[in-house]
Amino acid sequence: MNQKARTIIFSMAGLLILAGAVLFLTKWFLAPYLFAVGAAGMAVCFLTLPTKDMEFRERRLHRFNIIASVLMICASGLMFKDMKEWIICLTIAAVLLLYSSFVSGKQQK
Repeated sequence: MNQKARTIIFSMAGLLILAGAVLFLTKWFLAPYLFAVGAAGMAVCFLTLPTKDMEFRERRLHRFNIIASVLMICASGLMFKDMKEWIICLTIAAVLLLYSSFVSGKQQK
């Protein structure tokens, strides 16, 4: 998968995750499906990223991103079961993604 396609999928997945999380609070019946498609799209983006040319720190941050995407998939499963623990999974995933984005941005400079 080329970088432009990965960027488009990642952006759309982020929007779907955000829309699914917000609309789930309004009890819309399609919200878990939006969230699940977004979480799957984000997982595909992270899992198809080549890691051969990455340094040790970049690979570690990439593993954090993979863990975050798995947590988002778990959160979507909890949304389908109508359990409130999905918020905890999503919060942990957001913290991991936020950490990795700040550290990788600092490293690129």
